[in-house]
Amino acid sequence: MNKCQLNTELSSLEGTRSEFNRSTAAIKLGIDVHQDFYVVVKQEGGTNPKPAQRFQKEAFLQWVAKLTKEGAEMHAVYEACGFGFALQRQLTALGIHCYVVCPQKLDERNKRVKTDGVDAKALCLKLDRFVEGNRDALALVRVPTQAEEQKRAIHRQREQLVKARKRLEAQGRSLIVNHGIEPVNKWWKRRTFAALQVPAWMKELLQNTQPILLALEEKIRALTVQLQEAAISRQPRGLGLLSSVVIDREIGNWDRFKNRRRVSSYTGLCPGEYSSGNTRVQSCVTKHGNPRLRAALVETAWRLVRFQPEYRAVKKWRHLLAKGALATGAARKKAIVAVARQLAVDLWRIRTGRVAIETLGLIN
Repeated sequence: MNKCQLNTELSSLEGTRSEFNRSTAAIKLGIDVHQDFYVVVKQEGGTNPKPAQRFQKEAFLQWVAKLTKEGAEMHAVYEACGFGFALQRQLTALGIHCYVVCPQKLDERNKRVKTDGVDAKALCLKLDRFVEGNRDALALVRVPTQAEEQKRAIHRQREQLVKARKRLEAQGRSLIVNHGIEPVNKWWKRRTFAALQVPAWMKELLQNTQPILLALEEKIRALTVQLQEAAISRQPRGLGLLSSVVIDREIGNWDRFKNRRRVSSYTGLCPGEYSSGNTRVQSCVTKHGNPRLRAALVETAWRLVRFQPEYRAVKKWRHLLAKGALATGAARKKAIVAVARQLAVDLWRIRTGRVAIETLGLIN
């Protein structure tokens, strides 16, 4: 009796199909992105991933372009990073299904071994499960359009300029305080600086940064006006032109959310949970999602407490948020987070035409 048998066991259903049908198997690429090079792991069909390869940027695109000529369906994945979405757009232009995922710990077996090749292989295996139908295998990041990126870059630059101004202002104030002189608020303003009562040597040092602060203030003011002019004209009272633009541009497209739960989750203002068995513990907010959006929503929520007393979320938490309310700081923080989360959901309803502003108790 011939005891030899053909082993056709492969790592995925797709690999089994390609083995019997002799069709071109899909190619999956797990990419670990760096500034000057990419580390790539390739998997054909359901076979084992091949050893990691290291490519320079241009060489990688040429290599991928040759693979596309073979006619196989191609998928690629990499983690979101500080290098933007240029690679995703380049691969998409070549006809490749490219996914961008949240940065995460890829050492699933807890081997405490992290290399570029190990990360690329882990991404490739996750991609294989995703392509086979397991949609929970990858935590996808929405890739904004280039127009959306250009618009949100304006208010993000303004935010960076404000931080730079605060940092330089604090350095000057620190110099004044360190020598026993009472600090002056906004010491760098022209009239204030002219009347500043400090030694000549100190004023000479402060004069090195004062023109920079004045220039920063001018740029910040110009960007503020530009953003306010781009705001929707009919806004609820207290929402603020600048805040509304920041919220809308950080969201990008309100229509991409299918229900209110997805809106709340994206803000990161939902409570975390650690439950097991009969024990249920809810912790602080998850802070999952967009931090700039979260900050803008909380800032706007505090304004609505003052200017929109009939807003239903404000009415619900008024006993904690009203002026003079006998509530602890922690209770007030929880309440304002709840208002901010509800505000995000209501803005989604307004922007997508599901409800009118007046229905929510908001006034113009």
